[in-house]
Amino acid sequence: MLPPDNHVHTRWSWDTDASSSMRRACRRAEELGLPGVAFTEHLDFTDWGAGDAGAGEPRLTVGPRPGVAPLDLRGYFGDIARCREEFPGLRVLSGIEAGEPHLFGGSVAEVLAAGDFDRVLGSLHAVACDGALSTVEAALFEHRDPYDLVRRYLGDMLGLIEGSAVFGVLAHCDYPRRYWPTSRAGGYRETDFEPEYRAVFRALARSGRALEVNTRSPMASVQLLRWWWQEGGDAVSFGSDAHQPHRVGDAFDLAVDVVEAAGFRPGRDRFDFWRR
Repeated sequence: MLPPDNHVHTRWSWDTDASSSMRRACRRAEELGLPGVAFTEHLDFTDWGAGDAGAGEPRLTVGPRPGVAPLDLRGYFGDIARCREEFPGLRVLSGIEAGEPHLFGGSVAEVLAAGDFDRVLGSLHAVACDGALSTVEAALFEHRDPYDLVRRYLGDMLGLIEGSAVFGVLAHCDYPRRYWPTSRAGGYRETDFEPEYRAVFRALARSGRALEVNTRSPMASVQLLRWWWQEGGDAVSFGSDAHQPHRVGDAFDLAVDVVEAAGFRPGRDRFDFWRR
C-alpha cells in the first residue's frame, strides 16, 4: 500500500502552471490508490517583513526572485473545499511549503494566522552569498566550489531547524543535489557530507519532526535514511514535490522500498508517517 503524497503544488504556487489544478491532482492520486494528498503551496517572499530575523542580518538582502507572488488564500481554500467534497474517499490536506522560515518568521506567521493549514513543510531553497540570499541552482554552482556550497547549505539547514518551530516536516534535505555539476565535480556522493547530514538529522530528531523523502530530487539512498534512523529519526514523510498532476505519487514504489530497507514501517494508519 502506497503512502499519502505530502508535498504537492498546484496553480496556487507561483512557479506552477495554471493548468495544474487540485482536481486533476486528486484524480491522479485516486488512480494510484494513494490514501491522501497534501497541497503544500509555495510560501516565499521578496523582501523582509515585520518580525523577520533576516532583516536583522548585517547587509543581507533578498536576492532576485522573479515570479514570486503572494499565495491567494481565498482561491486556494476554495479549491480545497471543492476537492474534499468531490473526492470523499481521498484525504485532502491543506498546507504550505515555507521557504526559509527561520529568516522569514514574522512573514510566515502572518500567513499561518490567516488560514487553517494541516501540513507545514520547512524548506531551504536559498543561502546567504555575498550579502544576498541567493537561490541554490545551477548558476550558483558555476563559480563556487560545489563541496563548499553543499556544506554551506547543510549548515544553513541546521540553522533552519534550530531557528524555526512552525513546520512539522523538513522538505528535500538534499535539494542542492538537483543542480550538482557532475561534469566538473564527478558524481554526487552522500558520504562526502556525512557529518553535515548527521548534524541536520540529530537536530531534526531532537525536535520530534519528520524527514521527507522527496522523489523529485535524485532518490535518497538507503544509507542516507539509515543515518536518519541512527541519529534518532522517528518519522518519514513521502513527497513527490509534483508541479504537474501526472507527477503526483511519482516513484513512490521505489521510495517505499528505500524507506523500508532503512528500517521504517507504515505508521498507525494509512494516513500516518512511516515510523521506526
